[in-house]
Amino acid sequence: MTASEYRVLPGPEGYLPPAAACMGVMLPEPGEALVEGKIVPEEDALQKIAEKLLAARNPVFFPGPLVLWAWREGVAEKAKAVVELVEAAGARIIPMPDYRPKYPMINPAVEINPNHPNLTIWHNRIDVGVFVGVHCHYANVALKIIRGGTDCYTIALCGEMGHEDAMITLRDVDAAKLRRLTEVVKTRAQARPARAAGAHERR
Repeated sequence: MTASEYRVLPGPEGYLPPAAACMGVMLPEPGEALVEGKIVPEEDALQKIAEKLLAARNPVFFPGPLVLWAWREGVAEKAKAVVELVEAAGARIIPMPDYRPKYPMINPAVEINPNHPNLTIWHNRIDVGVFVGVHCHYANVALKIIRGGTDCYTIALCGEMGHEDAMITLRDVDAAKLRRLTEVVKTRAQARPARAAGAHERR
């Protein structure tokens, strides 16, 4: 497969998946986003994120230290916007409070750690995972591990330039953009047909 053909898709891709950047995946410019390795208009990505969240069996948000701790002005507002998005999507939260390796093992029911995020994915049977407020270098490591060893669909809501190793990534994510995504999720949820009696529900 050539670099131009490479797609960032759910795995398992293998023990040492390539960094998407090395395969030719470029970060989006302002107003753009990445969907499975391809640059698209940001609005298209918002719609795709909402689609994936609402179709997921067990969507989980992984907030990191940048939104968990009130380290500067504006963080509390962004954290509140994250919670509103989680509620709109009917998702759960498993935090990544810090990045220190925890040996012999973390409790994957309680937190996710970038050194072995696959354990949390497997333990909770997560099919869509959303990173928000995780420092870029740690998010990149965790996203590669998840893509390499699981079939979890990853979404990165990045406050900086985005993440090539996520299946979908938005850049420059602030509280306003999170609220816009929440609106998209709510609109799509309202437009869905009601579940038939006895239909499968999220666990």
